[in-house]
Amino acid sequence: MLAGASPRFGVLIDAIRRMWPGLMRARALMVGCVAGEGHLDGNEACHRGCAELLASTIAIHARRLGARLIVLKEFPARYRPILDCLIAHGFTRIPSLPMTKLCIDYANFDDYMNHALNSATRKKLRKKFEATARASPSVEMNVVNDATPVIAQIYPLYFQVYQRSKLHFEKLTEQYFCDLGRRMGDKVRFFLWRQNERIVAFAACMVHGDAIYAEYIGLDYDVALDLHLYHYVFRDMVSWAIANGYKWFRSSGLNYDPKLHLRHLLDPIDLYVRHTSAPVNSVLKRILPVLEPTRYDQTLAKFRNYQELWAQPETGLGSVEDTA
Repeated sequence: MLAGASPRFGVLIDAIRRMWPGLMRARALMVGCVAGEGHLDGNEACHRGCAELLASTIAIHARRLGARLIVLKEFPARYRPILDCLIAHGFTRIPSLPMTKLCIDYANFDDYMNHALNSATRKKLRKKFEATARASPSVEMNVVNDATPVIAQIYPLYFQVYQRSKLHFEKLTEQYFCDLGRRMGDKVRFFLWRQNERIVAFAACMVHGDAIYAEYIGLDYDVALDLHLYHYVFRDMVSWAIANGYKWFRSSGLNYDPKLHLRHLLDPIDLYVRHTSAPVNSVLKRILPVLEPTRYDQTLAKFRNYQELWAQPETGLGSVEDTA
């Protein structure tokens, strides 16, 4: 939670920890998915009963495990009516840094640009694509299900992006990317971009239903800016997704400015947090709104569905007309 808080607050906590190392450190019981969003299991008819059972018993279970903090990690906003029972049991709901979603129900990428983007953005993108197309050697893409054979090439690219980020949460390992393909080959797609056989960019994506999820990206910053690889990668992924029948492009959090101009919508995900000690939890409820990370990213407020980070999602935001 401190990773997403105000930098000033982080500096203060770091200074205090020099004298009190255990400040704001607690063994935590995490509930959710280590690789993405949290979801309730089973059919929708049993979700409410499962949530109420979880809310009434999880604190007891956490105490038995020696965990002081309980966090339900990144549950999509559509679960709010069901998970409200957690609030009655002492939990506080705060927004996590949201994912984004983009309707790609178009004939092709050019059709998306013509209908969804304004003329200034279209012009900038076309100039970037033309510049990349003139590159020699050319940049070529292919898609694989297993990253193991190329992990030595792509992991340093992931680490370059990780190091440039202002916010650091978990740092993934080479083994993580290898295991994704080995264990979930039917759901994972690794996009690789090569220039003269050297991989200069990659993206790790998941596919499910009518959506493709862009989870992690890696770029070679020796050439990434000159080749406009961020937007080039986005174009190729969306083009591939449209050609393969996907209707939604969903992206993980952070780097919101280009997504705003590409007409993404925010896709809110929530954290539910409580301490097992009632007195400490009463204090935690008051400071969590100060710690929550979305209030410190000024770009988020520019998205037209920004209010959904706290309020119930509006209806009708998923149509092509609404995203155009």
